[in-house]
Amino acid sequence: MTHSDFSGTRLISAISDPVVVTWQSPSNIALVKYWGKTGRQLPLNPSLSMTLAKAFTETRLTAFPRRKEGSVELEFWFEGLQNRAFGERMTNFLDSVNDIFPWLGQVALKLETHNTFPHSAGIASSASAFSALALCLCSLDAEFFGIMLDENEFRFKASYVARLGSGSACRSLFPGFTVWGSSRAFPGSSDLLAVPVPDVHPLFNTLRDTILLVNKDAKPVSSSEGHSRMTGHPFAEARVKQAVKNTAQLLEALKTGDKQTFIRIVENEAFILHALMMTSDEGFMLMHAETLRIIGRIQHIRKETGLDICFTLDAGPNVHLLYFEGQNEQVNKIIVEDLLKNNEQNMRIDDMLGSGPMKLD
Repeated sequence: MTHSDFSGTRLISAISDPVVVTWQSPSNIALVKYWGKTGRQLPLNPSLSMTLAKAFTETRLTAFPRRKEGSVELEFWFEGLQNRAFGERMTNFLDSVNDIFPWLGQVALKLETHNTFPHSAGIASSASAFSALALCLCSLDAEFFGIMLDENEFRFKASYVARLGSGSACRSLFPGFTVWGSSRAFPGSSDLLAVPVPDVHPLFNTLRDTILLVNKDAKPVSSSEGHSRMTGHPFAEARVKQAVKNTAQLLEALKTGDKQTFIRIVENEAFILHALMMTSDEGFMLMHAETLRIIGRIQHIRKETGLDICFTLDAGPNVHLLYFEGQNEQVNKIIVEDLLKNNEQNMRIDDMLGSGPMKLD
């Protein structure tokens, strides 16, 4: 599969009325982390993620008639307000996929979007945002040209397009668990798009994720900047080998229901991600003191009680507490009486393994 498989060659006939599509697409949390990229948004290493259910972006994209062809014309609204900074990023993305959707210069676009969770705080808002936009673009493409793709073909195309906006976004196109990046342990995996993991033990379909909000502010160093600092990183080569190994072992654990291996790798990967940040050129830290307190308590409580709980982190200070259905009552008590006690945010998002994006219109 190459870029030419997704490139478009046709222009549309002039449209007389607005065409509207709306998609809801979830965030995802990487269990094996993607950190560092090459080429046109290609990953240095394979990653494996869990698609969420309640942390999502809803995006409405309207194409209006336009008298004269030209560059991309976009009006961007985020949570009811026009946002110039986000709008510029989205416009740059649309410019970059003009070879896939040549009709972008023939219409005027209005993009309206909102999240169910804080953006730019390390909960992969770019993953849900760009996956939702990619789905809208593919839907418009299909509507303009009468393209009949089956569901898998449509999702793979959208995954490819989403990757060009945000690497992690390509993983949000599928339910359950997803692999992005070539891995010998997973035939059919690709650097160009994500692929769903079909063989998962029923135990892991009950996985829950409570996101403990340590800080809702935008990160001081963006994920894009963090990825760029992997260039020339002293541990880059070792990290790639480690991610390949962890992906293979985690796939086997998901298949067999091995909770202990799951917990070990997931927590190890969270520490690795932030260690790579701290040891890069111009090292930086996104964890807060409260982040460290919470993850320390999670590890202590697991050892003390035998509960199958663990944590992971995205590129930010907020903590994802992972546990299994049936432990809800015990875990809720721990969250209220311990993990969020005296936390100045005192906020949580209770989430779970999700079923992927949904078309709303």
